[in-house]
Amino acid sequence: MTNFADKTVIVTGGGGGIGGATCKLFAARGAKVAVFDMNLEAAQKVAAEIAAAGGTAAAFSADITDRAAVDAGVAAAEAQFGPVGVLVNNAGWDVFKPFTQTIPAEWEKLIAINLTGALHMHHAVLPGMSARRYGRIVNIASDAARVGSSGEAVYAACKGGLVALTKALAREHARYGITLNVVCPGPTDTALLAGVAEGAANPEKLIEAFTRAIPLGRLGQPDDLAKAIVFFGSDEAAFITGQVLSVSGGLTMNG
Repeated sequence: MTNFADKTVIVTGGGGGIGGATCKLFAARGAKVAVFDMNLEAAQKVAAEIAAAGGTAAAFSADITDRAAVDAGVAAAEAQFGPVGVLVNNAGWDVFKPFTQTIPAEWEKLIAINLTGALHMHHAVLPGMSARRYGRIVNIASDAARVGSSGEAVYAACKGGLVALTKALAREHARYGITLNVVCPGPTDTALLAGVAEGAANPEKLIEAFTRAIPLGRLGQPDDLAKAIVFFGSDEAAFITGQVLSVSGGLTMNG
């Protein structure tokens, strides 16, 4: 089992379901975890739970759509815990409706959170990682990026962009000992999925349909994703870069 005792880890959206589970697993394996979230109260809750379990974490209010806020958050995390060794770009937001019923303001918010925010985070940490010739970046996309998803056209486009960004940056930064990989969740039992379902005509029917479509017969749980994310953030994955892994119970099976 990988020990992250000398590593500082930033997880965006760390106050949510997948983000919180990821923060806790990194901390359980010895990392110093910077819990980034726009919802500071949610981030503080996760950090407090980590501390209660004997781990090391701190909460940071972070609007990833604001580059100045990103730079300030990264600087504060490094001042408290040391240079960032692992970045998990997990923060995300979705709206579930047919594309022609969406409006430009929704597109702008989707792009700002799901793509531009990740650009800000990469741009803030990669120079330091390159100088230290070490880094692990794990980007959380979606199976919607790989196969499309009705009602999530702009979200899928953003996540598809994140996959392409990861591959390009993996090529650019391999020479510096930095790896970048993508984890694509399928339907996962989180507040984000619940919010998506609320936008449907029949939320319960939508969740039931998602569950039936998954070969393993259940929705993903945050811990299912956290284990894959922590693996990509570890030195056990040191020879893996530019790859995309679906953690979706077999919903998608890409060769």
